[in-house]
Amino acid sequence: MGTEAREVEPRTFLGHPRGLATLFLTEMWERFSYYGMRALLAVYLAAPVAEGGLGYATGTAVAIYSVYVSMVYLLTLPGGWVSDRFLGPRRSVTTACVIIMIGHFLLAVPTTAFFFAGLFFVAVGSGLVKANISTMVGHLYQGPLEERRDSAFTIFYMGINLGAFLAPLVIGTIGQKVSYHLGFAVAGVGMALGLAQYLLGRRSLSPHSDLVPSPMDATARRTMLRKGLLWLLVPVVFYLVVGLSGHYTLNWVMVPLTVLGLVFPAWTLARIRRDPDLTAAEKSRVSGYIWLFVAAAVFWMVYDQGGSTLNIFADENTDTTVFGFDFPSSWFQSLNPLFVMALGPVFAWLWQWLARRDREPSTPAKFGVGLILVGLSFAVFLVALAAADGGAQVSPLWLALIFLIQTVGELCLSPVGLSATTKLAPEKYGSQMMGVWFLAVTAGDCATSLAAIAGANLNDLPFVAMEVLVAVAVGVAMLLARKAVAARFLGHH
Repeated sequence: MGTEAREVEPRTFLGHPRGLATLFLTEMWERFSYYGMRALLAVYLAAPVAEGGLGYATGTAVAIYSVYVSMVYLLTLPGGWVSDRFLGPRRSVTTACVIIMIGHFLLAVPTTAFFFAGLFFVAVGSGLVKANISTMVGHLYQGPLEERRDSAFTIFYMGINLGAFLAPLVIGTIGQKVSYHLGFAVAGVGMALGLAQYLLGRRSLSPHSDLVPSPMDATARRTMLRKGLLWLLVPVVFYLVVGLSGHYTLNWVMVPLTVLGLVFPAWTLARIRRDPDLTAAEKSRVSGYIWLFVAAAVFWMVYDQGGSTLNIFADENTDTTVFGFDFPSSWFQSLNPLFVMALGPVFAWLWQWLARRDREPSTPAKFGVGLILVGLSFAVFLVALAAADGGAQVSPLWLALIFLIQTVGELCLSPVGLSATTKLAPEKYGSQMMGVWFLAVTAGDCATSLAAIAGANLNDLPFVAMEVLVAVAVGVAMLLARKAVAARFLGHH
């Protein structure tokens, strides 16, 4: 009898449903492959051809990197739509993992055409994963397990940061010490491991994850396919004409994508704000949310240069020898996830401690502090740039300090923004608003890309100083307007 009871007792993972382990490991391996490739991307783009890179100018490398990251976040919206109308979350993640794996293996082929095709595949797959895997974690906690939901997401986010921490140490080392293309191949192997354990553990997932929330009927599907192919034909014909006439340059792709990344988020927010179905209180909350969105876009504009501008600075101007041990510059990319794992629980405790004393800062105030901190991190970068003037190698402690300040700023803004998005979303746009939040990253990265395409030197003292001023000014504005913005959240005009 005792044996039978033990056999039917459900297996758990740290006191949670077994499905959390499957999703934790899938996300860990997906982030391992993504952040490993990202740690190499800007350095590979800027490295001389003789050293195995593509030999692009720093500005071009930063622009490509920024557009790529912005597209990953932009594609979370269609990723959510594909899941809602066609595949359902579980099949969407399976498809995404296969697409990402193919993308990394394409990056491993040493030709420029395969490289850009690989970036496209990884961006599409990443957008599809981002839109769905968190939803599947939520599906495990419906009913009696609901009270464990917050704890589950904390464990899940640890998986994200564990993958992001290990990736530069493994993939970065192989890429910089052996071969960039072998590094990209290892990222593909990482995703293959994630896919394998996801398929093996699929029975432990919630049956709810198999459902397609609002499936499209056959007629609507045919109509959409016809329209989609017509829209696809326009850029295909256009780029064929540009290419065959000998006028094609990288900017023919970069500029339209950058403009799309800035215009689409603005159009999306304006469309939601003007929806006649929304109540006056909902419109007021959306107006308050636009403040947060603009502030977040400025934050990500500076913060995301950690993988581009700062990564290239680490490779070219930073001493990577500590106590006689020489390490690859991509290792600096492990600092942020390490700091998040160390400081995340501290901040979670701090907000609760302040809330119990009725002293917790409002969401706009936390955003203001986050922006001021990301601005100050680039004030430190100004000092490092000045110290590196004339080709000198600066201490690695400068970059460690920059990433530490940025992480504290991130913890004031990023989780808080996610939480605010779920609270302020109009009922009609409940699921879409999470995609809208990710569009702030798209807008911020596209602003960086636009500056780089326009010829701004992102490692130039005046340009970095301008970024410091913009981030700090917007942060101070958020602090000064915090009561007015918070009143909007409550539906007061």
